[in-house]
Amino acid sequence: MNTLPKTADIVIIGGGVMGASAAYHLAQRGVKNILLLEKESGFGTGATGRCAGGVRYQFSTEINVKLSLESLPMIERFKDEIGQDVSYHKYGYLLVATNEKIVEEFKYNVAMQNRLGVHTELLSGDEVRRRLPLMRFDDALAGTFNAKDGTVDPNSVVMGYIGAAQKLGVTALNGVEVVGVTVRGGEVRSVKTNLGEVEARVVLNAAGPWSGLIAQMAGIQIPITPLRRQIFTTNPLKDVPSDFPFVIDFAQSLYFHREGEGLLIGMSNQNEQPGFDQNVDEDFELVNLEAAVERMPLLEKASRASHWAGLYEVTPDAHPIYGATDVKGFLLCTGFSGHGFMHGPISGKLMTEFILDGKCTSLDVSMLDLKRFEEGRLIKEYNVI
Repeated sequence: MNTLPKTADIVIIGGGVMGASAAYHLAQRGVKNILLLEKESGFGTGATGRCAGGVRYQFSTEINVKLSLESLPMIERFKDEIGQDVSYHKYGYLLVATNEKIVEEFKYNVAMQNRLGVHTELLSGDEVRRRLPLMRFDDALAGTFNAKDGTVDPNSVVMGYIGAAQKLGVTALNGVEVVGVTVRGGEVRSVKTNLGEVEARVVLNAAGPWSGLIAQMAGIQIPITPLRRQIFTTNPLKDVPSDFPFVIDFAQSLYFHREGEGLLIGMSNQNEQPGFDQNVDEDFELVNLEAAVERMPLLEKASRASHWAGLYEVTPDAHPIYGATDVKGFLLCTGFSGHGFMHGPISGKLMTEFILDGKCTSLDVSMLDLKRFEEGRLIKEYNVI
């Protein structure tokens, strides 16, 4: 049975990758009385546990590339630092452009990434077809490839951080749902849960798609839209090579990557309505399957092994929100718009710096504050699928 403490120095709401990373990094810096709350029965079973596990350097804005430059090496070092293997497979991401507008975006992105020290290659349509003999990409005009992109097991990252944080004295509880946040005199004072109330002067909202609801409890409006995304996996496919890359048909937001001996396949539903529904939309799954078979004909012989849906937490500019709000002590680490898992390691470290040092020192993310939305300082990220 979970025993809820009466007080905490810092309460972290959300036991996915953001909350787990923040708990570990805060404890590593010597903070003793940390309480991590997760409403589900297991840690990392919300948005983190339902993601595709992709990690990449290929983004269209400098700040997202810089977040990857900080975060992905932390994932590479994870086993040495945390003691947990996270199955980092560097198959590479191969993004495919099928219209001229995307080609121009790709050219700009590759030049920017190369300038920042990321070795992404620009491929011709013929090179794309040569690298993907199992796929039908007659209409490919160009592609981009980075050999260090790949996939990581989300559960291993979350549980690695949780385990390491607990060894450092963090109290991490699941099955505890936050139902209220007490604010007095413009400051956060406590967190109310289904098991009781905890006094705290620092509360970190890392609740992903549910972070907008948590913020409302503190009287704060944040522009977070929960959007369903779904994926399915296939039975083993012996024709798919072991080094098959993470392929994204960019115009269709359709993607494929190795999952065990088979493939994991997903596609964004452009007509998806905001909400918290995490059931699979069977009708859209057929649309996804037809598009996938069109690109990879061998899938006609495949059978579905599993399928699931999860939630993105989308901001108007597809960038995260870090830091302060108008309520003193109520902080945000949310809004990652579908690419949060890969930036979880550095994000927890950045929030630790913000809480303990007053500013993020590993990387300047001050432009990703909440106030940018009312001040019109949006930075649009196009490489979101």
